[in-house]
Amino acid sequence: MAELKYDKKTGRLLFTKQMKKEYTILMPNMAPIHFKILEKVFNYYGYKSDLLNTTGPEIAQTGLKYVHNDTCYPALLVIGQFINALQSGKYDVHKVALMITQTGGGCRASNYIFLLRKALKKAGFEFVPVISLSFGMEHNSGFSLTLPLIRRFVGGLVYGDQLMLLSICSFRARATRLKKLTKPLIKLQSHSQKLSLTKCRRLKSA
Repeated sequence: MAELKYDKKTGRLLFTKQMKKEYTILMPNMAPIHFKILEKVFNYYGYKSDLLNTTGPEIAQTGLKYVHNDTCYPALLVIGQFINALQSGKYDVHKVALMITQTGGGCRASNYIFLLRKALKKAGFEFVPVISLSFGMEHNSGFSLTLPLIRRFVGGLVYGDQLMLLSICSFRARATRLKKLTKPLIKLQSHSQKLSLTKCRRLKSA
């Protein structure tokens, strides 16, 4: 089992090379189409990754339990999904790591990782390492964004955009076709309602 090692300056739990061999990296389902492709990219480069697909009100409720309710809703859902997965019993909590993006900009998304670590400590999972998916903001010996990985990563995002666009176009085409098919039925229903109304008026006047 991999030894827990901490950064000497910040006290942050590190994701080590030994952990890369033993641990499963859980990824939040922030964009289903794109992240499913990215999951395969990470697996291709030797990481054991698993995209979380859990949904439902319990995700938000779990997030509210461990994150302040003034926190932006996406952060609440992502953190709730992570902790819900750790509490589910599906994973060996001593052999999982969590991955979350860190932008480094002015957006609150840069602070998700700190909120997540705080929530993990509150939930009793402070021994679970958190990996920052960023360009050099945090360093871990067991995880690095190499140039080949970045190329496939970007390619995955582009393909994800195209697949999402196709799914939207397909949905619109089906909706248009359904509208055309149901139009005669709507007209028939409208005609039937008019006849019924006319009949009622005649009965009232008789």
